[in-house]
Amino acid sequence: MMLFDLQWGAAWVLFLLPLVLLPWFRQSQEKTVVWSHFVPIDPLSKLIGATLKLLASVVMACLLLALAKPYIAEQKVERVGEGSEVVILVDRSRSMDDAFAIKGQLLMASVGKSDSKRRVAKKYLLEFVDKRPDDRFGFVLFSDKAVGILPLTYNKEAIRATINANALGKGLSETNISRALIRAAEMYKDQTYRGSRIVLLVSDGGRELSAEAKFKITETYRRENISLYWLYMRSVTGMTLDEAAGDNPRWTDTPERKLHAFFKSIGIPYRSFEIESVKSFSQAINAIDQQQYQTLIVEDTLPRKDMTKPFYLAALIALLLLTLARFYTAWGVRRAYE
Repeated sequence: MMLFDLQWGAAWVLFLLPLVLLPWFRQSQEKTVVWSHFVPIDPLSKLIGATLKLLASVVMACLLLALAKPYIAEQKVERVGEGSEVVILVDRSRSMDDAFAIKGQLLMASVGKSDSKRRVAKKYLLEFVDKRPDDRFGFVLFSDKAVGILPLTYNKEAIRATINANALGKGLSETNISRALIRAAEMYKDQTYRGSRIVLLVSDGGRELSAEAKFKITETYRRENISLYWLYMRSVTGMTLDEAAGDNPRWTDTPERKLHAFFKSIGIPYRSFEIESVKSFSQAINAIDQQQYQTLIVEDTLPRKDMTKPFYLAALIALLLLTLARFYTAWGVRRAYE
């Protein structure tokens, strides 16, 4: 129920508000004077009497309004900030449980260890989220299927919990990156355009894309005005994306190279980072953080606010004034009989 632009948790109490008129209907204590025309009119006394009745009504009204549990409902407000809207797209394939491609190091099983690509990605993605207070984040997880785990939200606790949960368990064997890319872009569908939009792909491999998938990805990313970043997390056997490799067939025919070339050809802002170590992951995250600070319309959620205290405070002040008036009256009567 709305009253005075407030919501009321116990609105039925408001039906008792007519009780505030009781002080104005109390029994008259005026005395009949035979020669009343000799008694002068005292406007000050009448004013004081009306003021005391008004204070009594204020006390009753404030207490009743407080008992009705007033509050300001949760509100969404917009402000201008700096940042981006980011959909984090994370590969959950089994290869993400392997270690990075560090020269001179053999590939060893690292499932559940701190040096696995998946665990390192979790650490630096959390840092990325923490230092971007105005960003809105979404999260998509993919292997053979793409799952939109978390829609775009300003709730940093929700995105942190989602990133942490992604680091649990073991990866799956299949990877369907085309569906994942489309699913990430579709998170922006029917959303109000607020500023910079990013899909942050964290993956250690690519896959051949069909002509239909390429068309759909190109159309969606252009329509939604999305920038794409690929954190390519190389494994020991992974091929580089560096074009300095020339025309080596072993390089040009890899799914990763073809995917990289496709991303560069679709006419959207795109940049890749080859992640070979913890240090290179940190540098890539810092580079993205520095580049993607644009003017953004940020939607803040103001939590529900309890409004009982102001009414209790007003009742206390009015009651204090009434108490002081009563003490003054008692003191005046005592002085009159001394």
